[in-house]
Amino acid sequence: MENINEDLTFPALFDVAGKIAVVTGGASGIGAMIASAFVQNGATVYIASRKEKPLKEFCEALNRRGPGSCSYVVADISSKAGCDALGDAIKAKESKVHILVNNSGNTWGAPYENVPEKEGWDRVMELNVKSVFYLTVALTPLLAKDATNVDPGRVIIVSSIASCITNSLESALASPGDGLWSYNTSKAAVNHLSDQLAATLAKKNITVNAILPGIFPSRMTKFGYKSHGNLIDAGQPMGRAGLPQDMAGVVLFLASKAGAHISGAKIPVDGGVIVSLSRPPPPKL
Repeated sequence: MENINEDLTFPALFDVAGKIAVVTGGASGIGAMIASAFVQNGATVYIASRKEKPLKEFCEALNRRGPGSCSYVVADISSKAGCDALGDAIKAKESKVHILVNNSGNTWGAPYENVPEKEGWDRVMELNVKSVFYLTVALTPLLAKDATNVDPGRVIIVSSIASCITNSLESALASPGDGLWSYNTSKAAVNHLSDQLAATLAKKNITVNAILPGIFPSRMTKFGYKSHGNLIDAGQPMGRAGLPQDMAGVVLFLASKAGAHISGAKIPVDGGVIVSLSRPPPPKL
C-alpha cells in the first residue's frame, strides 16, 4: 500500500508551532481571532495597527495564555511608506516570516449621492487594497527565505463576502439608505489582487489565499449589532454569526502542512450566505 508510512495525523498536518506570523489589525475582531489561534498553537506572532493601547493590552493577554508569544508594532499601513516601515520593523526582529495575514480594513457607509471622496473612497481603498500589495511586497523576501514547495511561505488575505454582493444598499451593518460602495468594491479588488499575487509568488514558493468572512463580531459590525443584533443573527442561513473557532480553523488549515498545496483559493466562512443569496427564489404556486 502506497504512502502507508506518511504521517497524516492531525498534529502533523495542522502544526504551526515555531512558525513566525505577522497579522495586521491583529488587536481586535477577526485579526484578534487569528492572532489568538496562532499563539495558542505555539507560533510567534507580531500584530500591528495604529493604536498602541489595544495592541499592548491584547499582546499581554495572549502572552499570559501562551504557549506561543506575541509582540506588537504600531503602524499605519494606509501608505506605501507605512507598509515599508512595518516591513523594516519586522526585518529588524526576524530573518524569516512564515505567515503574513493581511487583515486590516476600513469601511464607510453613505447615501449614493453623498459619498465623500477622501473618507468614503480614498482611505478605504488605501487600507483595504493598496496596503495588501505593498506589505506583501515588503515581506516577500522573508516569506521566500528557506521556503520550499512542500513548506511554502503563506500569505492569507482577509477579504469579505461583500466582494460578491452587488446591492450596496442592502446591508444590515449600515444605516438605512447608506451604501457600502467603496467597501464592497475594495473587497472585490482584493480578491483579484490575491489571484495576481498567487500567480506571481508561486515561483518563490509562496502561497496566497483569500478568506471571505460573513458576519463576525468586530469593530466593523459593532454599529449593526448595537442597533439590531438579533435581526442580524436571525437573518443568517444558520441563525448565527461567525465564532472565533470558525475563523481559527480555516486559518490554521491554510497556514499549516494541511494547506501547503492550496493557492489562489477564496474560501467563504459565512454559514452559507453567498450560496443562499445566489439561489433563485422558489416559484410562486
